[in-house]
Amino acid sequence: MPSTTPRTTPRRSVTVIGLGPMGQAMAGSFLDRGYDVTVWNRTASRADALVARGATLAADVRGALDANELVILSLTDYGAVYATLGAAESALSGRVLVNLSSDTPEKARAAARWAAERGAVQLTGGVTVPPSGIGRAESSTFYSGPLHVFEEHRPALEVITGRADHRGEDPGLAALMYQIGMTMFWTSMLSYWQAVALADANGLKAADILPHAVETANSLPGFLAFYAERLDGARHDGDVDRLAMGTASVEHVLHTHGDAGVDTTLPAAVVELFRRGMDAGHAADSFSSLVELMKKAAA
Repeated sequence: MPSTTPRTTPRRSVTVIGLGPMGQAMAGSFLDRGYDVTVWNRTASRADALVARGATLAADVRGALDANELVILSLTDYGAVYATLGAAESALSGRVLVNLSSDTPEKARAAARWAAERGAVQLTGGVTVPPSGIGRAESSTFYSGPLHVFEEHRPALEVITGRADHRGEDPGLAALMYQIGMTMFWTSMLSYWQAVALADANGLKAADILPHAVETANSLPGFLAFYAERLDGARHDGDVDRLAMGTASVEHVLHTHGDAGVDTTLPAAVVELFRRGMDAGHAADSFSSLVELMKKAAA
C-alpha cells in the first residue's frame, strides 16, 4: 500500500558572508534560483538591495553560520576569513565552508586544517570570472577538497558558475589553478598596457592598435599547445626558435620603448630574463629553456 507520508523537498538554502561585488553577485544568483539566502557583511548597508529582493540579513556572524550548513565565503583573503569567523568559532561545527577568498595554496591548506579542527569542512574555490560572469552557464570555478562534499553540494555550486570543476582532494589545488590563471592574466594585461603606452608615445590610440593586439593574442593558443609537450619533456631543441634570436628581439623591444621615452620596467625585466638564459649557456636552445631558470628562485 502506498505510503501516505508527505515527501519533503530538501531545503535549498545558503549563507553568503562577504558582500563585495563578487559576494553580492553570488547572493543574487542564489536568490534568482529560488534559494533562501542569509547574508552578512561588516558594512551592513551593502546587503540592502539583497534584503529588498528577499535575502535575510543576519545580525552577526554567528547568526549567519547558524542559519545554514552551506556557507559561501567571499572575502579579500584568508586573513579576513580568520578575522571574520574567529569570533564565532563554536558555530563552525557541521558547516561546509566554500572558501572563495583569494590567497595562496599553502594558506588554503592551512585554512582547511583550521576549519577541520573546529568541526567544519572547507571546499576551496577559485572563481575564474568577474562578478558579471556569476550565474552564467559558460562560467567556471575550480574547487578542491573532499569529493563527497563537493558532489553533495554540486547543485548549489553550479548556481555560482555553471561549471564546477573539482581538481582533487588537496585543498590547495583550486587555489593553485586560480593563481596560475592570475599569473597569466595580470602579466598579459600589463603587456597590453605597455603596448598602449608605446602606441600613445607615437601618436596612436588604443583603438588604433586593437585589431593587431587581438590578432596577436589570438595567436597564443597555438604556441601554448605547441610548447606544452616539449615543456613536459624538458625538450628545448633550437629547431624552431633559438634563445639568441629571441634575445635580440626583446632587446629591440626595450630600445624601442627607450627611444619613445616611455617606462621600460616591464621590457627591461624580460630582457634580463633572456640574458640570464644566455649566460646559462642556452643561446642555441629554444627560448622555452627559460622555464628551467624560472623553476628556481633567482640568485
